[in-house]
Amino acid sequence: MKKLLEDFNAKVERDNIFKPTIGQESLHQDSNDNGVRLVTFATSQNLVVKSTMFPHRNIHKYTWNSLDGKTHNQIDHVLEDRMWHSSVLDVRICRGAECDTDHYLVIAKVRERSSVGKQAVQSFDRHRFHLRKLNEPEVREQYHMEITKSFAALEKLNIDEDVYRTWENIKENIQTSAKGSLDLHELKQNKHWFGEEC
Repeated sequence: MKKLLEDFNAKVERDNIFKPTIGQESLHQDSNDNGVRLVTFATSQNLVVKSTMFPHRNIHKYTWNSLDGKTHNQIDHVLEDRMWHSSVLDVRICRGAECDTDHYLVIAKVRERSSVGKQAVQSFDRHRFHLRKLNEPEVREQYHMEITKSFAALEKLNIDEDVYRTWENIKENIQTSAKGSLDLHELKQNKHWFGEEC
């Protein structure tokens, strides 16, 4: 997860050509040279400029104030990895903080939580097996024979046959063999259960 917070001296305009790297909540109508460089850099590094994406009053957007108090710019920015951009909940300026500088304090509210996409879980993955049973010679021999028989079907396979269907049958046979000899549920019923799970 990449985060970049810096005084870039970059004014970024609200323009659709910069989407989705920037948002529509920038303070400026025009970009300066550093603003174009910032957008180019962010795009090349797969980053988004999160400080231009949250609706706030203008006084909570500008990060720099001139000495005469007449010029205000939004030149400090928060960049976030595009993949994790939803982890930044808000970016705004804290005007009350005394930082002994002509810049205002930029605050980013971040939720540090990784989101995992939903993945299809096959039924084979939901079973748990007690692999220590393979240390028993008779169980290991039986399992080895079942696996060998399953893969023997591939050696006899003709080019004209349906390879996908044959492979699915082999996987089903392997799953059945594993359930029969290594199934954790059945092992728990057994009086030789040692209390260890894999």
